Amino acid sequence: MTSTNKTVIVTGASSGIGFAVAEAYLKRGYNVVGNARTIERLQAAADKLGNPANFLLVDGDISLPATATTLFERATAAFGKVDILVNNAGIFIAKPVGDYTEDDVEAIVSTNLKGFFYPSQAAAKHMAANKQGHIVTITASIAILPNVKVPALLPVLIKGGLNQATRALAIELAGSNVKVNAVAPGIIDTPLHPTDDASKAFLQSLSPLGTTGNTQDIVDAVLYLTDSTFSNGSVLVVDGGSTAGTW
Repeated sequence: MTSTNKTVIVTGASSGIGFAVAEAYLKRGYNVVGNARTIERLQAAADKLGNPANFLLVDGDISLPATATTLFERATAAFGKVDILVNNAGIFIAKPVGDYTEDDVEAIVSTNLKGFFYPSQAAAKHMAANKQGHIVTITASIAILPNVKVPALLPVLIKGGLNQATRALAIELAGSNVKVNAVAPGIIDTPLHPTDDASKAFLQSLSPLGTTGNTQDIVDAVLYLTDSTFSNGSVLVVDGGSTAGTW
């Protein structure tokens, strides 16, 4: 496919949803700048994709402001500008509130909160100057409707905040023609989840459809939002109906 000259930064691009999103944009001919904590994980992802020339690998801890700065510096040096940021990097730790440790708190705040804020801050500056752009953040549907079967106060706390931050940033940047949206997945079949039969059955029971989603479901939502010229401040839920009500 002929290059569109559009450039996308995807955090957490080495596996799961992030890898699928990166692959989808590459298939469109976009330039993709992939971030993960280690270059080894990124190179393994690039190998799976056939090592395309328009897939730039930038390793680094996404919770650090320097990593966000480096991402945009290297992206603009290689491709001129950044059109889309997909804040995908995240971790999910579900346990009763009393069982959370200090390490759990630090890990989730670092990856899920700082890993959203610093790249979004860099994107806001860059895209506002260009008078165009899209920021899409992967959050979680459980932050919209908590479920007693999955005690997860820390993810609900942070991802719920990201849903609200999406709306706040959308109206702040609207005057600069920068759209800010989020996708809130339910249970998606990725390496994040256990694969034994009992765990699979439990995860499937968390949706009224009786199944889990797949990474393509989230890819489709992300592509819709970055194709849209009028969606702004939206949190697009893709969860098989688990936040629609009780069943």
